[in-house]
Amino acid sequence: MRLPLPCFFPLLLTATSCASSHFFQPDARVSGRTAAPDSAVVTAGRHYQRGPIGRFLLGQHYRHAWAEPVTLPVLNLATAVPGGLKPGKVGGGFQTTSMTVLGADGRAYALRSVDKDPTKALPKFLRPTLILTIVRDATSAGMPYGSLVVPPLAQAAGVYHTNPRLYYVSATENGLGPTSERLRGRVVLLEEKWEGKENIYGPLAGALDLEESEDVLAERYASPKAALDEAAFLRARLLDLWLGDWDRHEGQWSWAAFKQPDGRTLWRPVPQDRDQVFFRFDDGLMSWLVSKAVAKFRTFGPKFESVEGYTRNAQYIDERALSEQPRPRYLAAAAELQRRLTDAVIDSAVRRLPPAIYRHEGARLAAGLRARRAALPQAAAEFYRLKAHRVVVAGTDEDERFVVERRTDSTTVVSVYSMGGKKTAQPLYQRTFHPRETHTIVLHGLEGKDRFEISGKVRASPFVDIYGGPGEDTVQDSSRVAGLRRKTRFFDTRRNNTLTSTGETKNQTTRGVATHAFDRDGSGR
Repeated sequence: MRLPLPCFFPLLLTATSCASSHFFQPDARVSGRTAAPDSAVVTAGRHYQRGPIGRFLLGQHYRHAWAEPVTLPVLNLATAVPGGLKPGKVGGGFQTTSMTVLGADGRAYALRSVDKDPTKALPKFLRPTLILTIVRDATSAGMPYGSLVVPPLAQAAGVYHTNPRLYYVSATENGLGPTSERLRGRVVLLEEKWEGKENIYGPLAGALDLEESEDVLAERYASPKAALDEAAFLRARLLDLWLGDWDRHEGQWSWAAFKQPDGRTLWRPVPQDRDQVFFRFDDGLMSWLVSKAVAKFRTFGPKFESVEGYTRNAQYIDERALSEQPRPRYLAAAAELQRRLTDAVIDSAVRRLPPAIYRHEGARLAAGLRARRAALPQAAAEFYRLKAHRVVVAGTDEDERFVVERRTDSTTVVSVYSMGGKKTAQPLYQRTFHPRETHTIVLHGLEGKDRFEISGKVRASPFVDIYGGPGEDTVQDSSRVAGLRRKTRFFDTRRNNTLTSTGETKNQTTRGVATHAFDRDGSGR
């Protein structure tokens, strides 16, 4: 796409100019402003202020909120939680300074800076250029106090949540170990860290374990004794969509294990890290151009600007944790959220903003939440459409039987059974697919000796792609779909696999390694 001529000169200047070496405010405390001895008047980031030309090119974003003085408590490690806090492991991704701090009872908390520095996220050759300054400036598109609004909304929605609190770290703080110097003079967020058995308490009481997504997926794919709570995950993802929280990749979730009456373990999602709620980005010339190229950088407002963009970062975990959910459940979950998220709940939540920020942003934020609540069923329907196009149905490392029934009403029913169970046993998985919604159903046998049975003679049906995995697998296909293209494809090695087809299956086996693998840890990468 050719850029409009007026856009060329700012971009050229961006590419050839130098980055500011003193971009960030040296101390969040506002000089000359006094507060109580245990508090400080601070700004989250007054360095994000721009003149008229800067606001025209880069956008207004939340610059006012970042530069507005607010009063915050000074972090006191001895009193922040009962028994006090001591430094733990240093963490942080490419942009945030963070660390784990530990309570006297062994519980862990995350302490991280509200402001971000994306320097490490850029290639080294771009770091000396003005592009770094532009990328740094984009942090102002995030609402610095947005995470304070989320807990009451999540509570009303029936979604687990942390309880973040904001503090100012004194310029003389020494109690955070080697990280003290990096956090001095900054606004930080302190919240529970829902990871590990030692952190099971409060709303998670009764859970057997708390794990990260990678470990939970490994257990889910190892045995049918573990399952993900897809209904709870769907509810949480619709809440994300409503909040405009686009950064919900697998690393943003913990999972709590609960024992079920049938002996299985059900893993329930625990969302964390609400840094990107209420994002406001496309209100400047250059930021508008970027938002058109990168769909996830859309502005929170009365309308859902891009459901695909809002959900792009979570494609990997969505594919694995929503595979059994049909369209009616999406719509029912949206309707239930509409009922739970009342005007009173919204108004109370928005009031959690610092008073100075509420006066400037509160009415607009509450109005946006109410408008998006009204449109939530339509957004949920679009979310379902995106997820239904290609659906992954995974077994486990044990032996399973995948039954695909192509029916005369053009629906395709996929059921997965444990090979060791009785024929009358409940399926481990079952869902009905419609060809107008689903283009491809991907079956993964993973390890074990799996059996795939495909039947039915129909006029229309989704493609069915079968990946048997490293075990000895059997495919029996007697189905037939009208048309020239075969609608069943088997990807595996020729050795130690049995294919019996009088119907649709196209043999994609190779002499060597299988053409695709779905790793036991769920990575598929």
